[in-house]
Amino acid sequence: MQEYKEKFMPKIEGSFLSSMGLEDTFDMAGMTPGMDEIAAFDKFLRYMNSEEYDIIIFDTAPTGHALRFLSLPDVLDSWVGKMIKIRMQFAGIAGLVGKLLPFGGKDQQEGFGAEQLEAMKERIKTAKEILSDPKRTHFNLVLIPEEMSIFESERSLSALKAYSIPVEGVVVNNIVPENMHCKFCKERREMQKSRLKTISRKFRKYRIKKLHLFAEEVKGIRMLEKVGNILYGN
Repeated sequence: MQEYKEKFMPKIEGSFLSSMGLEDTFDMAGMTPGMDEIAAFDKFLRYMNSEEYDIIIFDTAPTGHALRFLSLPDVLDSWVGKMIKIRMQFAGIAGLVGKLLPFGGKDQQEGFGAEQLEAMKERIKTAKEILSDPKRTHFNLVLIPEEMSIFESERSLSALKAYSIPVEGVVVNNIVPENMHCKFCKERREMQKSRLKTISRKFRKYRIKKLHLFAEEVKGIRMLEKVGNILYGN
């Protein structure tokens, strides 16, 4: 967040903006709701456009956050364009004030983030192309066999289609294994059987993969390899 704020917020100290008492205003801009997601997406864009990695695996936040995050290319494309326009207007004001006041001048116009904004706009354009390219992006929905999770996943699917993000498959997580014989486990399993039928019907166009509930947390290379073998084989 701090890196993002320093990158895009005008340099206040010693500028004509400081004399106008706008420091607090730009501090508040850094705390705007959603700003953390925008900052995270900016970092995501840098990885996406880098030659450093062959594959990037992005484990998104829960549904609402994920959809807001994945809609950011469209939102930011518009937002950055407006920021560039505002920046140009500010630059004009700074130039005018610079002719009148001793602390003004061309140097004070530096740091308004014009080059960074233009570069980000290009990265956003590339990101939209990558996210909508089925040869480069493989999106998998992860849900559990419960009614609310199924409902959320359907909503996600509709939104992802609207953003032209290709969904490759559906992973059903936390299925109670059949070899668990306690009363609670049996009842839970019966409920899940019904939900699994619903999932098979609602997501029949997609590759559905199933993961049972593990006795230990899926954490570390050994467990990730175990899950990988179940989902994709050797």
